[in-house]
Amino acid sequence: MIPVLDWVSFGRYELLLFSAFWFVVGAADDVLVDIIWILRHLYRKAAFYRTVKPVRVDDLPPPKYPGKIAVFIATWQEAAVIGDMLNACHARWNQYDNHIIYVGCYPNDPAGIKVVSRMAQQHSEIRLIICVRPGPTTKADCLNNLWRAMLQDEAHSMARYKAVVLHDAEDLVHPDELRVYSRLIETKAAVQLPVIPMRVAGSRWISGHYGDEFAEAHAKTMVVREAIGAALPLAGVGCAIERNMLGQIAMQGQIAMQDQIAGTMPHGPFDISSLTEDYELGLKIGALGGQTILVRMLDASGDLVGTRACFPDTLSASVRQKSRWLMGIALSGWDRMGWTGNAAEFWMLLRDRKAIFAAIVLIAAYLCIVLTAILAASQYWFAYEPHPLGGALMMLLKINAGLFMWRLGIRALLVWRQYDAAEALYSVPRLVVANIIAIMAARRAMMQYLRHCLGGALVWDKTDHAHFPEDT
Repeated sequence: MIPVLDWVSFGRYELLLFSAFWFVVGAADDVLVDIIWILRHLYRKAAFYRTVKPVRVDDLPPPKYPGKIAVFIATWQEAAVIGDMLNACHARWNQYDNHIIYVGCYPNDPAGIKVVSRMAQQHSEIRLIICVRPGPTTKADCLNNLWRAMLQDEAHSMARYKAVVLHDAEDLVHPDELRVYSRLIETKAAVQLPVIPMRVAGSRWISGHYGDEFAEAHAKTMVVREAIGAALPLAGVGCAIERNMLGQIAMQGQIAMQDQIAGTMPHGPFDISSLTEDYELGLKIGALGGQTILVRMLDASGDLVGTRACFPDTLSASVRQKSRWLMGIALSGWDRMGWTGNAAEFWMLLRDRKAIFAAIVLIAAYLCIVLTAILAASQYWFAYEPHPLGGALMMLLKINAGLFMWRLGIRALLVWRQYDAAEALYSVPRLVVANIIAIMAARRAMMQYLRHCLGGALVWDKTDHAHFPEDT
């Protein structure tokens, strides 16, 4: 038994060295983002907000230029939530007459068509659009059907829309977001509002971990991306894109397709071969010289203007969703978008695409825990003495421990600011849940990517939604 334990000790050492080294590299990367975020916060507080309070929605001047806003909602089997969502849109935006809501349904989704048709009959700003092809195709394909319907309306009215807003069927919109879009889209190519996940009752760990991740992403990481001049990826919900910018992207897509297939008609600005068309759209806007801004603005009541939504509350649904994100961003996105832009852009792309390798490092770390438990039991039962780790590795582990505590503290702080102290405390053990989901999603994404490389088709592996945020 002793020789076997020697091999266990050797394996533990090698895995520990591998995971500890890459944890330090990853943590240093994250800490650099933290430092930039802190310095930016302190600078803005000293330079701008020492005597003047941050702008709130009520402080925004009226738009300089009139124009309607088109809201795109792509659906596939969303009958459980789309009715509540559209009713909330009508109730919260009924003071605005400058928007039309285009809802895309597939011809083989009769339940969804029935709900949206009923909503369209009740509310004049809602339009039901039946997609050409049966579903599910990809979300981008559904969005392009809405784009073509909007172009037809523009042709009939002889007036262009001002912006296109993207939302999902499970979103709870904010009453003031159209006001924010209408004013700020006049100077920016795209405007992104924060996404605020609402925890599903009875799913504190799986549903709750999305709140931890988005609190960090949309209060810190996206802020840093904007500050260093990197393009901002869009979240696909709670975002507005200037209409002419979308037209420019659509024209580029038309030229590219005609280069491949003579006479091909434009499919629209959303790439139907992408699983994360929103992420890529943000990068395309940046490549064309457009600026996307993340707007963290409070309303008159002091609440953050953002999109609230319920995320998956089961392990299988969460793994499916995150594997699609990994597939679209870290794998096929690498093939499709390449490595472009300045040094800041390269750094952010590297952060976006490191998720698969990070999952491998996590697997090594968790294997270390298992092997350490085996060696500890052997010490107790067989008086076996494992090989010493060595001073350099011990120093590496101490550095890791310090960086890990820093990272947990930053995340807990951001969760506290977004939610409350209780959720901040839960964010610490929820990191283990997030890691397990990340490992499982990475495995699934790798298998999907392999099948795609072997000729498999991309399909909309859509998340099923059964919960709509309470209107509180």
